[in-house]
Parts: sequence; C-alpha cells; structure tokens
Amino acid sequence: MARISRNPFLTCLSFVLVALLLVPAELVFANEANVFVYHRFNDSRYPSTNITTEAFKDHLETLKVEQFTVLTLGEVVDRMRAGESLPERCAVISVDDGYLSFLTDGWPLLKQYGYPATLFVSTDTVGGSDFMGWQDLLMIQKEGVEIGNHSASHAYLLDPIPSESKSEWRTRVAEDLGRSQGLFQKHLGTSPRLFAYPYGEFSAELTGLIREAGFLAAFGQQSGVISEGQDMHALPRFPVGGAYSAVSEFRSRLFMKSLPVQFDVHQDTVINDQNPPTLKFYLNSEVVDERTLQCFVQGGAGCLLERGTGEDMAYSVKALQPLVGRRSKYTVTASDTSGRVWYWYSQLWVLPRSRGVANESVSR
Repeated sequence: MARISRNPFLTCLSFVLVALLLVPAELVFANEANVFVYHRFNDSRYPSTNITTEAFKDHLETLKVEQFTVLTLGEVVDRMRAGESLPERCAVISVDDGYLSFLTDGWPLLKQYGYPATLFVSTDTVGGSDFMGWQDLLMIQKEGVEIGNHSASHAYLLDPIPSESKSEWRTRVAEDLGRSQGLFQKHLGTSPRLFAYPYGEFSAELTGLIREAGFLAAFGQQSGVISEGQDMHALPRFPVGGAYSAVSEFRSRLFMKSLPVQFDVHQDTVINDQNPPTLKFYLNSEVVDERTLQCFVQGGAGCLLERGTGEDMAYSVKALQPLVGRRSKYTVTASDTSGRVWYWYSQLWVLPRSRGVANESVSR
C-alpha cells in the first residue's frame, strides 16, 4: 500500500482536526495524557509563540466543560513510572521560558480555574528583561506551579562549538545542566526532576546526558500524546501559539490519541547522510483502520507512505524532497474504523549546525 500527500501541511491536517470536533463526549481514553506547551501570554510582539488571554481562557473553559483532569507533568510521570493509571481524560498545561507574562496574564487565569501548571525555566535569563525573577518563581512555586529545568543557557545544545570534540561537547552540556540545577537548589530549595529541551531539540546522545544528569523525564515540542511505552526522555507536547491558538485546534488535540507505533531500533532525530530521512515503524492494527493512514511533512512537502511485503510488514515514511530548515517533522495520522477517533505520531528531525545548517533566528 502506498499513499502520497502533496498538500501543504496545515491544509492536509485540517480534515483530521475538523473530524475530531465531532468526537462525542462519552468517548474517553485512559493511560494517556495530552500535554500542551505555551510560551507567552498577551504579548503581541511575538505572535508565533503568543496566546491572548481571551484564547487561553477559552482553552481552560474547554477543559472544564469537557471534564478533563488537569495534572502537572510530574504527577503524570510519577503515575506512569509506578504503573498507575491516569485519569480517563487527562491534560497538562506546560509553559516554557519563564516570561513575566505567565505571572501577569497566564497564572491568574489558571488559579481562577483551579488548574496547576508546569513551568520550565532557563536559569541564565531569570531576572532579565521580560523574565520572572527568583522571588517570582519562589512565590508561584509555593502557589502550586511545578518548576522544571530548561537548561542554564537555552542554547542549541545539539550544536558543538567550532573545533569542539565529542568529549568536550558532553562535558559542556553536563556543566550547563549542573549549573542550572545548582541555581534552582540555591534559590528555590529544590532541584527539578523534569527537563524540557531548548527549542524542542533532542538527539539520542543528548537524551543520554539528560538521563545521566538524573532527570526522570524530558520533553520536546514534537506534537503528540504521551502514552505508555514511550521513551520517558523524549516525550511529546502539542505547541500552542499563533495559528495554533484557536479553541477549535485546542479541542481537536484534546481528543487525539497516541498512534500505537513500534520500532525495531531507536530512531534518532539527527539527519546525517540520508536526506530526506526514512522513518520505519510497525503499527498495532487492532485499534486503527490502516486504510486511513496519512503522512504529512512540516512545511508542505509531500511524503510517501509504504508498507513492506513478505516477512517485513513495517511501514516507512519518507519526504519526497530533502528536508530544509533546522527542524522538521514527519506526522502520521489514522482513525479507528468509526472515523471518529484519531491517532497521531510525530517524528522530529534536526539538522544541527555541524551538518551545514546555520543557526536560525527562531522563537524560544
């Protein structure tokens, strides 16, 4: 079987998202968590990562109306590690960077609805222009905000410094993590257990360093639903901001399920010699209608989705053209036989500077 999608990424996904609006209230899913990552609140200077207070309130009202249980990421991780079930409808509000707008515009609304949040902070920016200070962070931590680590420098951690060896790179990243953990302990009295990758970028080597540093779990910004069996140090979150702030988009992702993919070997995110890269996976066909499988490439490039024959019945996804830009994603979706429940998986791809791609000017 082969399917080719040539429409732009957002246009291709619109059918899936609209269909999800029709999911009836009685459909509930256990042992999964739909996690959202926000950055700025009511800050029109940065539209791609901003959400207005009106739109954010619509999100929170949707959680209330649809009777979702909102947990911190730490609570989700603890339950998954202990083998305990999650609430049937489980969502998480996470926020990256520690901008002042979370204190002034985001957190007051969350308190109004009685919802917790997990805030990932880069320690080098604490107290800087537009950022919360240590006293602000201590205050909201006492009020129930879970604080996570977002590195000290918020650097492109995958990029080596010119002439830096692999050993030197590992030492530098480890020192960055240690410095940030020390500052959290000094100013907040605790060292975070959770980590969020700057810019959502990670690799097999970087996740290894995060494990060695003692973090229980780490999170990217590749869209997807957290579920059992996933790598606890490469967990997905749905980014929110700009065009992805509409309540219809938010509601559709609330009812998305995790596509049950399996891999023979770990699929690294870093693009080396093969561009476009190939994603190979196996699918649990008992819960999805394989005839509805679709693939999408971030940025609008087409993709080819094929299934192997004979003994190897794995699926493969490959873009029709080489990937450009620093970060890209392959997204695979499918529905159940009713067409009302949709499943989602996104694979991150990164072209670090050492592979010939210069650092781009992007939002945090």
